[in-house]
Amino acid sequence: MADFQYYVASSLDGFIATKEDDLGWLLQFEEAEGVTESYEDFMAGIGCIVMGGQTYRWLMEHEPGKWPYPGIPCWIFTHREYAAPPGADVTFVRGEVEEFAPDLIADAGDKNVWLVGGGNLVAQFARAGLLDEMIVTLIPVALGSGKRLLPVESPTAPLELSSSRTLGGAAVELRYRFPARAGSAGPVLPDHVGNPGS
Repeated sequence: MADFQYYVASSLDGFIATKEDDLGWLLQFEEAEGVTESYEDFMAGIGCIVMGGQTYRWLMEHEPGKWPYPGIPCWIFTHREYAAPPGADVTFVRGEVEEFAPDLIADAGDKNVWLVGGGNLVAQFARAGLLDEMIVTLIPVALGSGKRLLPVESPTAPLELSSSRTLGGAAVELRYRFPARAGSAGPVLPDHVGNPGS
């Protein structure tokens, strides 16, 4: 069965973007040694992509006329009305993430589901027990404030570090597995973790 994976870059102080959605601090490292290879290796295992409406809007504003995920089904969780790029396999939905999990797994086929973000949407998957792995690249920059990496409202169960490596001599890629529930492939979080919204 497909894993739900959160593949993301974070500042040292736990933010994935500034409050204004500026990613300049991150993009300066995109040519670092090993970064492209890491992304390509990860994407080779992805059969379905999930993102929130704000992330989708950012892509449309910063990559006009260029859809970065051709040939991969992409699901957008949003309460707003958006148009899909020409030729892109995009589905717009609203509702609880667990309601759509079987469809996401079916679209992924024998590959995995990439939870692109933002953090609020991924936190909903975590709350629903649908976050299997977090692959976070720590970028050697502190932002001071911004959009949080994984804004759960209470501590998660301890995660298992499955691997780590240095990229470009400065960034560090960490792979964490969420603990599985007994008799289930899905992860477990405390029952009192709240829903932070999408």
